[in-house]
Amino acid sequence: MNRPSTDWKALEKKLAGENNRQERLALLDHLIEHYLFSNPAKAQKILKKEANFLDKGDYNYRLHSLKAFTHNQKYEFQKAEDHYLHAIALIEEQGNAHEQAESYLDYAGVCINLKKLDQAEQLLERTAQLLKVFPDEKLRARLYCREGYLHLHEGNYSKTAEYLLESNNILQQRAYLSPKDYYFLLLIHSGLGKVYERNNEWKKCVESYKMVVETSERLQLTSRLSWHYLNLGSACLAISDNEQAEHFFQKTLKVKSDSSELARASALTNIGYLRFQEGKHKEALKIYGKAEKLFRKINDKDHYNFSILARWRAQIYTELDQKEEALEQLLQAYYHAKEIEDYKQISGIYKEIAALYAAMEDYQNAYEYQLLYDRYAEQYAEQLNQRKIMELEVKYKAEQKEREAELLRLQATRLQLKALRAQMNPHFMFNALNAIQNYMTSNDLRSAAKYLAKFATLMRKSLEYSDQEIIPLEEEIEFLREYLEINAGLRFENRLKYFIEVDDELEEDIMGVPTMIIQPYVENAIEHGLRSRDKGEIRISFKPADQDNILCTVTDNGIGRVEATRIRQSDPLHGQHKSRGTSITEKRLQVFHNSDEGVFVKTIDLFDPQTGQAAGTRV
Repeated sequence: MNRPSTDWKALEKKLAGENNRQERLALLDHLIEHYLFSNPAKAQKILKKEANFLDKGDYNYRLHSLKAFTHNQKYEFQKAEDHYLHAIALIEEQGNAHEQAESYLDYAGVCINLKKLDQAEQLLERTAQLLKVFPDEKLRARLYCREGYLHLHEGNYSKTAEYLLESNNILQQRAYLSPKDYYFLLLIHSGLGKVYERNNEWKKCVESYKMVVETSERLQLTSRLSWHYLNLGSACLAISDNEQAEHFFQKTLKVKSDSSELARASALTNIGYLRFQEGKHKEALKIYGKAEKLFRKINDKDHYNFSILARWRAQIYTELDQKEEALEQLLQAYYHAKEIEDYKQISGIYKEIAALYAAMEDYQNAYEYQLLYDRYAEQYAEQLNQRKIMELEVKYKAEQKEREAELLRLQATRLQLKALRAQMNPHFMFNALNAIQNYMTSNDLRSAAKYLAKFATLMRKSLEYSDQEIIPLEEEIEFLREYLEINAGLRFENRLKYFIEVDDELEEDIMGVPTMIIQPYVENAIEHGLRSRDKGEIRISFKPADQDNILCTVTDNGIGRVEATRIRQSDPLHGQHKSRGTSITEKRLQVFHNSDEGVFVKTIDLFDPQTGQAAGTRV
C-alpha cells in the first residue's frame, strides 16, 4: 500500500517555529524518519541544525542513534560505528529494553558492512536474550533479517533463505509497518535476490529485485535505490534481457537521493559492456574511461574493478584488430589481478594472452602463456576448493553451535519444569491454606480474603512462569515479596521480617533472570533456618557482579546448617521435606552459563563474634 502524502517542507517550517519541547521532538522524529530512508543528506542537515536542541537530557542517545543511522545510509560506516558506540553506552544507562534491542540490531548492520562479523554475532545474541524477556515481533523479524545476512556473508545460503523468509513472514502479518519496517522488508528481498543470484536461479533473482525496486519507488524509500536498480539491471543482463538491463543501469545513474558512487561506477561499466555487445566500440571505450575515473575517485586501489575494465578494453581492441593495444590492456589487467591474488582472473587473462600471441603467430609466447594458464587454472581450482572447505567448516560450526544451543534449551526447559515441581513445597501450601481456613472459621473474613487473594496470585504466577525461561528482575523481586509476605503473615504470624535491597545500578525492568531462581533459597532459609526461631529475619540483596551477571545474596538469622541438619535427622516429620529446589537451581545456573565447572552458588555459615554460636546462613 502507498504511504499517505505529506507536505514535508511545511513540516520543516513548522519545526523551525515550534518552541514547545515535546511538540518539537515529535515533529523532528516524524521528519527524520522520512528523510532517513528517502534523503539521508537532508536528514543529516536537519540533525546538524537541531544538534544544540537535541544534545541534552535523555534525548542525547537518540541524537547519536539518528546520526549513526544517517551515516550508515550514506555509506559512512566508520562514522556510524563511532556514534553507535556512544549511543549504546547512553541507552544501556538510560534507555529501555526495546531501545537497547533496536540499537544492537542497527549497530549489528554496521558491523556486517564493516566485515566485523564476530562483533555482529555478539550483538545479535544480546538482542536475542533481551527479546526472550521482552518479546517484540517486529524486532524479532529484524533479528532474523540480520542473522540471515550473517549466514549470507558466510556462504550458508540455505540458512540465509530460512532466516529471511521467516523474517518476511513475521512482518507480513503485521497490520501496520513503519518506514523502517519497510526498509527491513527491502533488505529481506535484496538478500533473497543475492541467494538466487549465487545459486544461478536468475528468474527468481529478477523477481526478488523487481519487488524491491517497485516497493522502493512506491513508498519513496530511495536511500538505497541506486543499488536496487543496479542489482535488477545485472540480473536482467544475466538472462540476456539487455533492453531492461540498460533501462535500470541508466536509472542507477540518475538517482539523486542515493549517494553511492560505487553503484554508479558499476552501472557505467555495465553500460559500456552493452555498447561493446552492440558493436559500438569507441563509445564503449569512452564509457569505460568514465567508469575508471569514478572507481579511482572512490578507491585508487580497487584492483578488482581495474582488472575487469582493462580486460574488457582488451576485448574491444582485439575486435578492432589492434593487437598491441589489446596486449597492453591484458598486461594491465594481470597486474591488478595479481595485486589481489585473483587466480580466476589471472588464469583467464593468461588464456587470452596466449590466444592473442597465437593470432600474432608468436607461437613461443603463446605456448608459454598457455602453460601459465594451466598452472593458474590449477591454482584457482585449489583456491576454490579451499574456499569451499572454509565455507563448509563455517556451516558445520554454525550448525554445531545451533545443535548445542538447542540441547541447552531443552536441558534448561527440563530443569525449569523439574525446579517448578520442586518449588512451593506441600508444607508451605498446607500451612497457608490451613491458616486461611482458620481466619474463615474465626470470622476474620477480611484477613481470609486478603491472604486468599495473595495466595491465588502467587499460584497463578508460578503457573505462568512455567512457560518462561527468563523473566525481568522486577518480576522476580515482586514474586519473592509476595511469597515472603504470605509466609510472614500466615506461617510466622508477623514474626518474620524481610528486606529486599536492589543496587541503584541495576535496571530491574530491563535485566532478566532465570524464572523463580531465588525462591528455593528463600524457602530453604524459612524451612530449615527460621522455622525454630521466635523472630526471624531474611535479607535479600541484588547488585551487579559484572556487566552481564547479577550477584544475589540471601541472608537469614536462623539456627545454622549444623543445627538444622540435627533437627532433620531427629524429627522424621520435619525431615520428610527434601530440599531438591536448591540442587536443581545449581544445575540450571550451570546450563545458563554453559559450564559444568565454576562455583555459581556459595553458602557461608554465620557466627556470633562474641559467643561463637550459629547466627544464620548467607547464600
